[in-house]
Amino acid sequence: MNIIEILEKEYPDLKGTALNHSSPLQLLVATILSAQTTDKRVNIVTEKLFFRYRNAEDFANADIDDLMDIIKSVNYYRTKARHIKEGCRIILDEYGGNVPDSMEELIKLPGVQRKTANVVLSNAFGKEEGIAVDTHVMRVSRRLGITEESAREKIERDLMRKFPRNRWSDLSNLLIAHGRNVCKARNPACEKCVLKDKCGYYKQLKEGNK
Repeated sequence: MNIIEILEKEYPDLKGTALNHSSPLQLLVATILSAQTTDKRVNIVTEKLFFRYRNAEDFANADIDDLMDIIKSVNYYRTKARHIKEGCRIILDEYGGNVPDSMEELIKLPGVQRKTANVVLSNAFGKEEGIAVDTHVMRVSRRLGITEESAREKIERDLMRKFPRNRWSDLSNLLIAHGRNVCKARNPACEKCVLKDKCGYYKQLKEGNK
């Protein structure tokens, strides 16, 4: 079995992103908030945030201090609040309140880079235009030996070249789940990892312990 098939057996209940959302706009906002912040924390914050602000117009017209107060438990909340408010003004004025569904348009929005755009495109619109590379994907793919690159976009290109396009979103979500649960930055649980036989990091670890 390949890596995707093995991880699908390990995480059979995984369905898309772990970020709670019910619309493309909510997913966009949640993904912006998730930079350098856990999905668990973001889901706590967005429960109140999405009750207060329902659409792009609400966010665009939000009192910035109120917005900051609601999201203050996430990292870089001041910058993120400004990006969300400014981005929703653009969405309201240029896209009729609807989140654009192309990479080209999404990355024009404040605070949106390829990773965020890929999450939104794949999970909200079913479009596979790239692979969302977060810190988990970076770490796990490098440890497995899928890539030797360190820059996000170069890692993304390697993954896109090595895995079928219709599985790009699945790959990202599975690697994130595995990085969060097993292949952690500190003290990875290598002995119980279902990918250890395919892992360059584990092989080096074993050789070093001989």
